[in-house]
Amino acid sequence: MAEYHHHDHVHLDHAPISDHGHEPRAEYRVLERAVRELLIEKGVVTAEDWRRQIELMDSRNPSMGARVIARAWVDPAFKQRLLADAKKAADELGIDTANAPRVMALENTPTRHHLVTCTLCSCYPKAILGIPPAWYKSEAYRARAVKDPRGVLKEFGTELPDNVEVRVMDSTADLRYLVVPLRPAGTDGMTEEQLADLVTRDSMIGVTAARNPTSVS
Repeated sequence: MAEYHHHDHVHLDHAPISDHGHEPRAEYRVLERAVRELLIEKGVVTAEDWRRQIELMDSRNPSMGARVIARAWVDPAFKQRLLADAKKAADELGIDTANAPRVMALENTPTRHHLVTCTLCSCYPKAILGIPPAWYKSEAYRARAVKDPRGVLKEFGTELPDNVEVRVMDSTADLRYLVVPLRPAGTDGMTEEQLADLVTRDSMIGVTAARNPTSVS
């Protein structure tokens, strides 16, 4: 069952989410290297295994998710398959999700907006979106997304009308979420590829809307 938190207006005093785009802290890089070298030394993995996994993750990025969303915008039947089983729908577009946990697609509507977080750690649909941004993993975002979602959205420049319900979806190790943002107005004549350019990583997490076509050169 999907787990979400419903919120009306709650205004709390919290630390801002200020680490947008920051690189991992030095101690994490040292820890990663130590764990990697130990696993290779113990024969749990080989250096080649590690290299292939890094290359695989590097090949995954938000453009894959953007293709999924753009297809859903132009193909109602595909959108229904996406909402029913996001992994199978992604597979239709050649995105390998075989080893990924279950992914649930959440459709934003004019009266409902979804915001995704992971309150315990940083569970994220990596098979479709790649590595999560640093701010998604931060304690500030994980705590505030649940306690003050509208405040978090405002920091990302997203202010929703009062009649829009905000649903905060809490990811788990077994279930990840992918937001299907509202298709922007004025995009009726755009191709699927052009529509994909309007879909950002942040809009598929739910902290922003899709880009306005007038803002794309």
